[in-house]
Amino acid sequence: MEERRIALITGGSTGLGKSSALRLAKDGFDIIINYQHNHEVAEQTVKQIENLGQQAIAIQGDVTKYDDLKQMFEKIEKNYGRIDVFIHSVGPFIRKRKTFYEMEISEVLAMVNGNLTSAMMTTSFVLPLMRKQRFGRIIYFGFHRASEVPAWPDRSAYAAAKVGLVSFCKSLAVEEAPFGITVNIICPSDIIGENKEKEIDEVLEIKDKESLRGRPGTGEDVARVVSFLSQEKSDFITGNCISVSGGLDIIHPISKQFQNK
Repeated sequence: MEERRIALITGGSTGLGKSSALRLAKDGFDIIINYQHNHEVAEQTVKQIENLGQQAIAIQGDVTKYDDLKQMFEKIEKNYGRIDVFIHSVGPFIRKRKTFYEMEISEVLAMVNGNLTSAMMTTSFVLPLMRKQRFGRIIYFGFHRASEVPAWPDRSAYAAAKVGLVSFCKSLAVEEAPFGITVNIICPSDIIGENKEKEIDEVLEIKDKESLRGRPGTGEDVARVVSFLSQEKSDFITGNCISVSGGLDIIHPISKQFQNK
């Protein structure tokens, strides 16, 4: 009997994580969804996955806390014993624009811990399982142009955390290549609100003047890349920052505004 493929998606009950979960379910993966707060929403996503013919489970836990991660992975090892794909879609973001000077230290720590530390901590639990099976696909989320280490005014703490995640991704890709594990980071442009859970067909009639494609980005745009990177034969693609932006540069106009102050 062929072993079932398992994907763990942190923050998988909503947004880009949910879009990725549904796409991988269509690809034949059973899904483990991690969520932090809303059990009802997580269970709704589980039901959607089950309706696609795959098994799914939702596990509550704060991935910035070691004890929560330990308990979560004890459940995963007991029930599944493997993880083939790990997608870290947790990534808090403060929508209100603030310079670093204006930020509270609690906000700085939330950005760094939520976007970088959580990825590193969760990965430390994932790797033993992937090394044991000598196979794994690890996927993080960044932002468009993160690999260029750009200035991003009003987003300094968030940008620093995501740029750090790019470096971690590239370093980890080198370290884990001998074990059949690939590590990549998908860097989308600003996919806003409900669009993170929409399919491409749902936005074709919506105009976005900032996008070269003329439409806004969607969760499906990102999930299609997730699907490709998760395949067994995508083993030659690792250590990469893959832009999914529709040609939109979200940072340059903001930097120009600061220059004109």
